[in-house]
Amino acid sequence: MVNYPNAKKNIASSKQSSSHRGMALEEELNLTNSYYLSIDKAVIYKKPTPVSIVKVDYPVRSSAKIVEAYYRTPSTTDYNGIYRAKYIDFEAKETRKMSFPFSNISIHQINHLSHIVKHGGIAFVIIAFTTLNEVYLVDASFIIDAYFKEQKHITYQTVQSCGHLISQGYNPRLDYLKVVDNIYF
Repeated sequence: MVNYPNAKKNIASSKQSSSHRGMALEEELNLTNSYYLSIDKAVIYKKPTPVSIVKVDYPVRSSAKIVEAYYRTPSTTDYNGIYRAKYIDFEAKETRKMSFPFSNISIHQINHLSHIVKHGGIAFVIIAFTTLNEVYLVDASFIIDAYFKEQKHITYQTVQSCGHLISQGYNPRLDYLKVVDNIYF
């Protein structure tokens, strides 16, 4: 176990359960979005997943625990907001493979991204190749087209050539708006 000072999560090993997959990328994006907001560059938030609570356990009033809940409706994408007077909407995905499998994205997410593009918003997918420590922004139109060509995945080489490498640093952690500036403005 590696314990980091003031860390929300500590790392037990390099193997993560599937329930935590994507959490490292989301945490980096949340920190990035907080930074963008703090310097008044953009307003972009993680969308909450719509959940209906069925049962709550109250062992003590100060420590209520949700013991049963279900997803009300399928979520659309992970993030949305506004940047330079344009609506932004995107999905964030991680993969350990040397490809991005389409089993990682749902048809309702593809349809949602398609609607954003159709109505003039900025839509994309951020894909992290965890074994390479590389993160790419891929335009939603490319993902949508590939998805409907009934491909099972997009190779790393395809993402590398059609996507845009996102620079990583301290603040912002993942400077994806730099890429957005280069391809959408």
